[in-house]
Amino acid sequence: MTGSPLANPGATRALLEAYGLATKHSLGQNFLVNNHVIEKITDLAELGEKDRVLEVGPGIGTLTLALLAEAGHVVSVEMDRELEPVLSAHAAAHPNFSFIMGDALRVTPEQIAEAAGGEPDVLVANLPYNVAATIILAYLQRMPSLRRLVVMVQAEVADRICADPGNRTYGAYTAKLALLARVTGRFEVGPGNFMPPPHVDSAVVRIDRAPLVDAARVAEVSAVIDAAFAQRRKTIRNSMAASGYEKGALDDAFAACGIAPTCRAETLSPADFVRLAEALGDRP
Repeated sequence: MTGSPLANPGATRALLEAYGLATKHSLGQNFLVNNHVIEKITDLAELGEKDRVLEVGPGIGTLTLALLAEAGHVVSVEMDRELEPVLSAHAAAHPNFSFIMGDALRVTPEQIAEAAGGEPDVLVANLPYNVAATIILAYLQRMPSLRRLVVMVQAEVADRICADPGNRTYGAYTAKLALLARVTGRFEVGPGNFMPPPHVDSAVVRIDRAPLVDAARVAEVSAVIDAAFAQRRKTIRNSMAASGYEKGALDDAFAACGIAPTCRAETLSPADFVRLAEALGDRP
């Protein structure tokens, strides 16, 4: 386990004052000030000296410093321009650190690989909560080199990520994420571990790449999942028909898969959606 010299209220407050910074609610900034949580994150990440780590939303670099002690290289993507001087100071002190100023959802995989000296294989981040779910799925899709993600998210998002079929939090997002990866770890983090304390509970989730389908078929199966959940209070047959699927083709596919057309989408496993997409072929 590796901690961070910034993971306490005094050090965080001093650094913010030194650079004339304040937290920005619009960017979801809540700085982690508990070193034990940092240690648990790095322990869960299982980093080695050859790992290239991608971090999104480093803030003042609290988690970054812990990652630098264990990984071969860390590249961080930060969109708050006021944090650039802080990250520049870290970069000057650590030859295995680089950063990109920009929106994580707009920065290209090529830009990240260039900054990291190669494609990153692990993503570790205290993610901005307003875009956390989107970032997780987007990076799994865009960067096949990533074999593991260890991310801090809002507990509600963690519930969606970890949900099983039949659970009220299980939805299209859960099923689409499961096409690419599986959850292999989780622990809770209360508001008191941050400065300022957020109004929500948080959780750290480890997600390991474990594809259910070939990359070429992810979009096809995802479209079926979206159609199935489009009107989740309706039967899967009616929801998918409302999304443009022909009812006869649906009935044939349901019969071939042994899926009841009267069931609802949340009762189906990700593997069921893979089989359903295969049965439907390319028929809309």
